[in-house]
Amino acid sequence: MNRLTSAVLALLLVAGTVASMCFGLPTHAQEAGATSAIRVVRYAADRTTVLEEKTVSYKWMEENLPVYGDGTTHYYHQGPVFEGDPWDPSETQNLKDKGAVKGTDARDLCDLVGGMVPGDEVRFVAVDGWHTELAYENIYEPMERQGRVVLAWFNGEDSTTGEKYGTGYPGVEGFHSAIQMVIMAGTTNAEGKYVFGNDDMRVCLPQEEYQHFYQGLASTNGLSGKWISELHIYSQEEASAAAAAAQPTPAEQASQVKAATTPQASRSKSSGGLTPVLWGVLAIGVIGLVLIVVAFSRLRRAAR
Repeated sequence: MNRLTSAVLALLLVAGTVASMCFGLPTHAQEAGATSAIRVVRYAADRTTVLEEKTVSYKWMEENLPVYGDGTTHYYHQGPVFEGDPWDPSETQNLKDKGAVKGTDARDLCDLVGGMVPGDEVRFVAVDGWHTELAYENIYEPMERQGRVVLAWFNGEDSTTGEKYGTGYPGVEGFHSAIQMVIMAGTTNAEGKYVFGNDDMRVCLPQEEYQHFYQGLASTNGLSGKWISELHIYSQEEASAAAAAAQPTPAEQASQVKAATTPQASRSKSSGGLTPVLWGVLAIGVIGLVLIVVAFSRLRRAAR
């Protein structure tokens, strides 16, 4: 590789980085990863009005709420069963080891913002957009074979087979799939493993909208979401006058949208700043000029 080629490649790399910064293209730092806090929000029946909310870190959870899991006992979910009974009542096929996790019961987090009542629903939301919902009964009145729905923020020992999640507390070099949703079954299979299996899901989550399937086959592994960052409680409570007043009216929303578009352009212009698009064009122009200078210099040397 000659010097000209090396220079061109280096400049193209710079151009790619600049384009990512200017145009909002994904970079490694923007990718989803381990979370360290949970935002819990309870909504009114309109699913828009916020009745109450609270954000807590995993450190706060560990210090102020009951901890479930001992850091040595492994918990399992189950993947799809491709041969035989797809529900696999014996819980022996395609088990997914979630590690020896410790964490906080979703119920205790829900109680921080007023809790749930029968008929309510809670949504678990991850930073990458993944989400799943469960009913009141699965959070507050779980069957023993289901167990608690735990948001795990510590892993004392990694899985012995299959996917690796990392150990310790949340972090790139630690428990990198934290905060992870793990359903800690209260019963074991014949091998003594705590498995929340496909048949457990069929019995404990009778509403099909709360179940998970992979290519038409039951799989509780799909309920073990990672990088959980929020819990949304959808209550049946009507929005109070005070809470409703805090929400913008349709006219105010339209005004806010208008203020965020047209006036924004005028503010950028009057302040003399460059928009991301203009920065991108400027960067590309500078790089092009440098390339021309380098190429011209190279040609002059060759002519000598």
